[in-house]
Amino acid sequence: MEKVRWGLVSTARINRRFIPAVRESERGELVAVASRSLEKAQAYADEWQIPQAYGSYQEMFDSGEVDAVYISLPNQLHAPVSIQALDSGMHVLCEKPFSVTLEDVDAMFAAGERNNRNIAEAFMYRHHTQCKKIGELIESGKLGEVTSLSASFSFPITTDAVGGKRNVRLESQLGGGAVWDVGVYPISLAQFIFGSVPEQVWGVQTNQFGIDMNFAAQMSYGNGRTAHFTCSFDTAFQTRAEIRGTLGRLELTRPFTGPHDPEGSVVFVDRAGNSEQIEIEEEYLYLGEARDMNNAILDGTPNFLTAEETRNHIKTALALYTSAQENRIVTLAD
Repeated sequence: MEKVRWGLVSTARINRRFIPAVRESERGELVAVASRSLEKAQAYADEWQIPQAYGSYQEMFDSGEVDAVYISLPNQLHAPVSIQALDSGMHVLCEKPFSVTLEDVDAMFAAGERNNRNIAEAFMYRHHTQCKKIGELIESGKLGEVTSLSASFSFPITTDAVGGKRNVRLESQLGGGAVWDVGVYPISLAQFIFGSVPEQVWGVQTNQFGIDMNFAAQMSYGNGRTAHFTCSFDTAFQTRAEIRGTLGRLELTRPFTGPHDPEGSVVFVDRAGNSEQIEIEEEYLYLGEARDMNNAILDGTPNFLTAEETRNHIKTALALYTSAQENRIVTLAD
């Protein structure tokens, strides 16, 4: 195999971000798209110049023309369709959140193991040069001992039903909710910075349609280290993060979408208040995750995001939901 042949599972809007990544990656090619109707799949294939369209996911899995699939379905469908794909011989890159229960997460990785196939969570920002640079700066000691993280990720969603349907992010039966959609980004960033799940979490949420429209979280990592984040479907767009240490702090205006956004920047501020612009190597935001899966398949190298990291994302999110729903601090077991 010289190149990984990719297929898209669904015609979801997020695909428009992943398609250029596959095409830019040196070792992958986009060959197919599947939907629940052949007409819809063919129209999408024509629009995006994809060679093959399939009228069911299983038909694409069984075609012999695809090696790996990108799953961008609603959250509740991530587990069953990922397992279906793995059992059919596909490698799987599954959009975040990987799933919404730990039982499903474990079943997805178990399916990968029994079929000798790769499966990984598609957290694009973790692969990006900006996030890797942040890791290098922390590791170098430039910030001193990292003590806290503050982050936010919010954008407004119309609650009106269009064509009798609301946005899938607002549907509880499809795994909707602000934490599952955008709160998982600061959860992931905190775990990346502190290297583990938090010891304790506390969350507050406001609800509509049976899902969290707004969420505020406090997470404790021991030895006075904390992370705080807010996320929302009900406020103006904002995505920022500040990582504080004993020798200085990093200010990120686009922590999850990259510094090459027109308003993106990474700035280091020292203890005296002096600012330094941090240069980040330019790279398409979704390219890293496509390259990572290509390399894992073709070279047998481990995926960059480990099963443990992915499982801990879900474990922390579930603990926060429990905290908010039961109005108590939740301690995470080892």
